[in-house]
Amino acid sequence: MKQSRSFSLAALAVVAAVAFASCAKKEEAPKPAAIDKNSVFITVASGPTSGLYYPIGGGFGSVVANDIGFRSSVQSTGASVENINLILNKKAEIAIVMSDAVLQAYDAFGAFQGQEPRKDLRGLMSLYPNYVQLVTTEATGIKTFADLKGKRVGVGAPNSGVEVNARLMFEAHGMTYADIRPDYLNYGEAIDQMRNGLVDAAFVTSGIPNSTVMDLGTTNKIRIIPIEGEGMKKLQEKYPFFTSSVIPAGTYNNAADINTATIMNILIVQKDLSDEVVYMMTKGFFDNITKIQDTHSAAKKHINLETALEGMVVPLHPGAERFYKEVGKLK
Repeated sequence: MKQSRSFSLAALAVVAAVAFASCAKKEEAPKPAAIDKNSVFITVASGPTSGLYYPIGGGFGSVVANDIGFRSSVQSTGASVENINLILNKKAEIAIVMSDAVLQAYDAFGAFQGQEPRKDLRGLMSLYPNYVQLVTTEATGIKTFADLKGKRVGVGAPNSGVEVNARLMFEAHGMTYADIRPDYLNYGEAIDQMRNGLVDAAFVTSGIPNSTVMDLGTTNKIRIIPIEGEGMKKLQEKYPFFTSSVIPAGTYNNAADINTATIMNILIVQKDLSDEVVYMMTKGFFDNITKIQDTHSAAKKHINLETALEGMVVPLHPGAERFYKEVGKLK
């Protein structure tokens, strides 16, 4: 009888152990499926070849292909607004954009007024600040924003990030395009027209120094019109994603610092990309960050893990979120 009872207890112990092991196994987090890297194609939407988006986008594309191991291409585009639409229409997987343009799409205002809010936009990392550079030459006599009245002004390609930005600058200064003669040219084209005397001023919203502006300075005495005072105050009151900064003396042979507005560029990612792919990209970018930093001085100064979430105006993709939690940037 004792032997039978002992056997029963032993059997129960075995059953309990098996059940416990089975439960423990069920509670283990499932391992993500292995990624076939050859099946993943990442298109990087950048910007015009005359700007910073293109070389920096090239740096991201190079890391995707050569270090992470996915297939990749870099697409020259009209920049922010076009890039947002490429992401939304699943014609690009990652894109460089200005945060104000992304927020306008996310909340359906500004350039996206009257459209459905695009709550499916997702962020991957913050990049570097764009400086609003209102460029003219000394020959035009333009010294203040108000002096633009009646002048021929390159405001950016239609609905580009630069052009969206230009509209906000005029609004903050109590003006509209009706006060000027707008030319819807990207800033590379506008600078060329300025050299030929066909444009008086142009908006160049980019990192600094901008090579196109520097090139103009080799043939003309350039002047950067400040964004400051009441105009800057009104801009920040309505659009707090703008920050006040300076273009340092010597950037374009300017004798003194120039006050202006800045706004962060960010890298956005297609929402439907798998968490594992986005995690691998985010980790890969920071593991190889020097290759991206080497594309431009603005990237070298600003693109790093420390500032990776500054100015992020849309939710992070879960794959990126996982990486930032791993490295202690998020709880």
